[in-house]
Amino acid sequence: MSTLPSTDQTQAFPSFTVAALQMEPRVGCKAANLAMTLRLIEEAVQAGAQVVVLPELVSSGYVFSSREEAFDLAEEVPAGASTRAWEAMARKHNVYIVGGVAERVGHTLYNAAVMVGPQGYIGTYRKLHLWGDEHLYFEAGDLGLPVFHTPLGRLAMIICYDGWFPEVYRLLALQGADIVCMPTNWVPMPGQGESTMIMANTLAMASAHVNSLNIICANRIGTERGQAFVGNSLIVGANGWPLAAPASADREQIIYAEINLKVSRHTRHLTPFNTLLRDRRTDIYDPLLGTGWQPTRY
Repeated sequence: MSTLPSTDQTQAFPSFTVAALQMEPRVGCKAANLAMTLRLIEEAVQAGAQVVVLPELVSSGYVFSSREEAFDLAEEVPAGASTRAWEAMARKHNVYIVGGVAERVGHTLYNAAVMVGPQGYIGTYRKLHLWGDEHLYFEAGDLGLPVFHTPLGRLAMIICYDGWFPEVYRLLALQGADIVCMPTNWVPMPGQGESTMIMANTLAMASAHVNSLNIICANRIGTERGQAFVGNSLIVGANGWPLAAPASADREQIIYAEINLKVSRHTRHLTPFNTLLRDRRTDIYDPLLGTGWQPTRY
């Protein structure tokens, strides 16, 4: 990362600490899961964290036996118990919290993430790309890819499998996002070697680099109803390199990193001549990712 010139007013963008909270929620144990999140949030904020990210579906657990079970474990947002408890913690500690919930809207369910801050509830994201049996319980997200403006910068949320789609990160970058908060429940990928970085971490690093985004990935651990989860929570800087090394594969852990938005935004300039978003050839492909290409006829 380049050193900023001394004339830059970095004091206007002080560094702040972010944290990814890796834990093992259990399906159906809502009260215990919530208590676990509050304990770890308390630990993170005592260590100085100002942005805290929890795993996907951390309030309910992930592997449902039926849609009826998923519905019973879901909650309304922001009126549900998890959002309200996180909101109280955010107000108490002047911190921003992102966590995954099963959201109930009437008879419809969404795999969602909520963001709360010192002033209360900020917004909801609903997972756009459903994975595996999620299709049996949830509807695909319908809120798009919102970016929320906060005193710490422009924050966005995505969930797990969304990170496999380059369009997601690019559209957030085009909206000026600084930090992407990713609650996730990563599972083993076919062909994964024991000594190889997990695919999810590789994708997060590449996506951070090509879009100049900080990405906070909070994964879960353990095995739930036969489904293993791989841990390896990660915080990546806007230059694509890890700010916090991947967490363990199998134990509860909080990882921390320092982010400075002045530095992060500066990394968008790879050289004096090259800025990733500016260098896009939108004369060849549509700015909103469609090709708009007409084949040449001979």
